[in-house]
Amino acid sequence: MAFSEIKMPGVCSVFLLVVLFAHYSQGFYLPGSYMHTYSTSDTIFAKVNSLTSIETELPFSYYSLPYCKPLDGIKKSAENLGELLMGDQIDNSPYRFRMNVNESLYLCTTSPLNEHEVKLLKQRTRDLYQVNMILDNLPVMRIAKQNGVNIQWTGFPVGYTPPNSNDDYIINHLKFKVLVHEYEGTGVQIIGTGEEGMGVISEADQKKASGFEIVGFEVVPCSVKYDPEVMTKLHMYDSISPVNCPLELDKSQVIRERERISFTYEVEFVKSDIKWPSRWDAYLKMEGARVHWFSILNSLMVITFLAGIVFVIFLRTVRRDLTRYEELDKEAQAQMNEELSGWKLVVGDVFREPDCPKLLCVMIGDGVQITGMAAVTIVFAAFGFMSPASRGMLLTGMIILYLFLGTAAGYAAVRLWRTLKGTSEGWRSVSWSVACFFPGIVFVILTVLNFILWGSKSTGAIPISLYFILLSLWFCISVPLTLLGGFLGTRAEPIEYPVRTNQIPREIPARKYPSWLLVLGAGTLPFGTLFIELFFILSSIWLGRFYYVFGFLLIVLLLLVIVCAEVSVVLTYMHLCVEDWRWWWKAFFASGSVALYVFLYSINYLVFDLQSLSGPVSAILYLGYSMIMAVAIMLSTGTIGLITSFYFVHYLFSSVKID
Repeated sequence: MAFSEIKMPGVCSVFLLVVLFAHYSQGFYLPGSYMHTYSTSDTIFAKVNSLTSIETELPFSYYSLPYCKPLDGIKKSAENLGELLMGDQIDNSPYRFRMNVNESLYLCTTSPLNEHEVKLLKQRTRDLYQVNMILDNLPVMRIAKQNGVNIQWTGFPVGYTPPNSNDDYIINHLKFKVLVHEYEGTGVQIIGTGEEGMGVISEADQKKASGFEIVGFEVVPCSVKYDPEVMTKLHMYDSISPVNCPLELDKSQVIRERERISFTYEVEFVKSDIKWPSRWDAYLKMEGARVHWFSILNSLMVITFLAGIVFVIFLRTVRRDLTRYEELDKEAQAQMNEELSGWKLVVGDVFREPDCPKLLCVMIGDGVQITGMAAVTIVFAAFGFMSPASRGMLLTGMIILYLFLGTAAGYAAVRLWRTLKGTSEGWRSVSWSVACFFPGIVFVILTVLNFILWGSKSTGAIPISLYFILLSLWFCISVPLTLLGGFLGTRAEPIEYPVRTNQIPREIPARKYPSWLLVLGAGTLPFGTLFIELFFILSSIWLGRFYYVFGFLLIVLLLLVIVCAEVSVVLTYMHLCVEDWRWWWKAFFASGSVALYVFLYSINYLVFDLQSLSGPVSAILYLGYSMIMAVAIMLSTGTIGLITSFYFVHYLFSSVKID
């Protein structure tokens, strides 16, 4: 393992292994890997996640509001690294379900509401906060009608404010519908393999497997005014009469000082034909499939157009010039050398060391790391290994992949450093910079955002303990692996240039317009490939929707790589043709400038699509996370563009025989 290769201190490695496995093994299951069956009257308790709102994007603990607490106290569920970073806080709840038992139950009655509780309830209601409940790992779903169309939402509101009213009403009665599928284990002959060989599983074992599976969890929220004098005589889980949701406001529970709120709920179990492996289909219904296909066809048109330009460059221009040049004898070549024009004139400068070579190497190293992490994550997600049923697994997987791809980052950066400098001297500094550059940017932004979240008392704030875990993962895994990759880079052969570099730099002819204008404009083509899928991704992050069309995202990623490569090659060739040999950074930003448009689009999305987002705190959080995303995209796409352009230039000048 990598731990032994880099000779990590024993205490540090043991600590990290414990942390990793503790966080990783306590995650939720993948669909299809574990199925829980229940017998009639089996007790199941629902869990509650953080309260969330698309208005503020600040999650808060469920028990920050005066809700009923479980009899045995509040207990936090085990959470993985991704859940903690996303602000999830899953607790137990008093909501008890008994399989196939329809019942109406009383929970509790609060003490008279004080001023602080009233203010908090009103604020959470007006900020459209949702209660997120989980039963057998299924989020509760609410179906609402808008313009005659059924719209599905996960969670239910804390309360509601009627139009033209200053009063707020709390949701205190929940009508649950649990969809169950009967699983008949006894009607199937199951062949098992064990230590004693193949055999038929016994009938007793088959009966254990039979039972009922939970395949759906729906809720209808109501606000009901109860007489507190009557309700306080009841105990938790006492039966009550079924309640119809009142339409009149005077029969609903208003949020007001000195009011005592009684919480009740009803449970109805309904048999369903939905099978357990398909129970997430209702949450993952793909909307806008035509839009995704339109995006892909649009990208293919851009790729075809750019491929045509590259084809012309290679076959008509480059090949024609090289063939004509190679057919001449030495005297004619010498005469032609004096008449050279375009890219052939910069043959003695094209591989001259760029400005800020160390920074370029560092950015390429981080770009390789981010691109590898994104590619592997999306491939795994496209094949169904990272389901939304496994909360936080996507983010946890990305972090672990990023840590272990530090070897590739160090190797790529140091090998490019050796190619530019011709020596390995300074490789440790380059490796350290690679390990600290992008994570350092992320760490600074997250720290600033975290202070804001701490000030708001949000569950989205990263705990101090998690900070130490992240720092330990960074310095005990990522940094040593990056240094290992850098060491391997010093052992690899540097890429030999096909031509020699002149001692005196060639003067670059004056341009009518700045070359950077063309470079920035080139980013619009990769952005055209990305922006439609970007809308769906932003909607899933900020509007609480599930994003699970990773197959489309994988196709878009492949198209983006091709477009970035083609754009960078075309721009590099255009600069060489006007005798501009400073192509390194321009090749990087020709494709990397797409990040600028991604960030501008994020601002556009904030202004026009997230109009409900309220307050400067929410806007700062949004812009901070958008900045991290834009920097990651810049490093990734810029790396793709530079590496492609380097091999294009290397191939182009490897056939030139100018001394």
